[in-house]
Amino acid sequence: MFKRYLISDLEKWANEPNRKPLILRGARQVGKTTLVQYFAKNFDRFISLNLEKQEHKRIFESDYSFEQLLNAIFFLFNQRKDNKKTLIFIDEIQNSPQAVASLRYFYEESPEIHVIAAGSLLETLINRTISFPVGRVEYLAVRPCSFREFLVATNESAAVDALSLYPPPPFIHDKLSDLFHIYTLIGGMPEIISNYAQNKDLVKLNRIYQSILTSYKDDVEKYATSLAMVHYIRHILKTGFGYCGQRIRFEHFGESEYKSREMGEAFRMLEKTFLLELVYPTTSNTLPLISDFKKSPRLHWFDTGLVNFAARIQTEVFMNNDITSTWKGLIAEHIAGQELLAMETDVLATRTFWVRESKNSNAEIDYVIPFNSLLIPVEIKNLSGTSLKSLHLFMEKAPHQTAVRIWAKPFSIDHITLASGKKFKLINIPFYLISAIYDIIAKEI
Repeated sequence: MFKRYLISDLEKWANEPNRKPLILRGARQVGKTTLVQYFAKNFDRFISLNLEKQEHKRIFESDYSFEQLLNAIFFLFNQRKDNKKTLIFIDEIQNSPQAVASLRYFYEESPEIHVIAAGSLLETLINRTISFPVGRVEYLAVRPCSFREFLVATNESAAVDALSLYPPPPFIHDKLSDLFHIYTLIGGMPEIISNYAQNKDLVKLNRIYQSILTSYKDDVEKYATSLAMVHYIRHILKTGFGYCGQRIRFEHFGESEYKSREMGEAFRMLEKTFLLELVYPTTSNTLPLISDFKKSPRLHWFDTGLVNFAARIQTEVFMNNDITSTWKGLIAEHIAGQELLAMETDVLATRTFWVRESKNSNAEIDYVIPFNSLLIPVEIKNLSGTSLKSLHLFMEKAPHQTAVRIWAKPFSIDHITLASGKKFKLINIPFYLISAIYDIIAKEI
């Protein structure tokens, strides 16, 4: 167990005067339960319910008033109802619509009790027209560990401190690049990172990867709404990692005979579980950031380490120190996107890339990110500034003079003049500083 940066978000939530029950959203095994257990140290009493256990689920499904429900919870755990600071954790809450509905009463009738719930596919409960406590709960996204959290877990305290230095001194580059390379290889799953921190044995991690992937495949029936959907989802879990970072079409996905409507529904179901994201493009150079859902999306999985294992490219990633040239650059783009999303606690946060598609020429930029009133282009490439043709096309129309390149080289800034005479600043950020991207832009814009 190691400290996650989300602990500060939980502490902020706990101190809010008009606090609502908090629902943690995220893929299975990203550390939601462990996060709450760590946070529980701040309380006098911690009651943990798991609604996969029938004796816990039965409490919510009995015909109790809310006061009786609360008494039953305390009685089950041999606890007294008193003024002690109490945290109640309801895990796997999606297994009981009644438990979800009860959250409104914790907010309305017992606001002194801190309540955290965790679950997946809560949208399916909304579709059942249950009494979902809209407006009486709040949400927090739990994602795979960031690079910074990887450094904390592996006791690289000097490296953690170095991430805050600006401008970054040259002497940090080699070591932090090597550490980021390991992080790219193993990914951000907490159990993987914890095992690596303890044993420093990459081979031993494969057993954990396999266990995690098997558990997702075993969960298919929970996600699927029909027997046919089971087959669609299993097909995606079997073949989809090989399409990571690529633009896909639902029709005949993965060399199948499945139709677009069938696969689209299966992909969207898995997207609700936070296992993957369909990243859609925008064609705009300005805010608001509006995705074009008529265009083909890119397929992003939630963890790069799992992609490396499932797609069987671990050796390629391990042997190649320059990740921008690994697997046609897709792994570099994927881990960069994972780091960008790791900073977002909003469950609705998504990533977006930019395209210009025409008969004569196509252009694409890996990501665009909003910053204040601007839309900043982000390229993941080691090419020289004058070779970034898509970036030039974007900046020609953009109402600002700032762009970002994420690469494997040290931090630097290029000043580029376009053919039209427009000038812009290209901020070159090494992979290990992605978590500081907004701070860096703020200082340089």
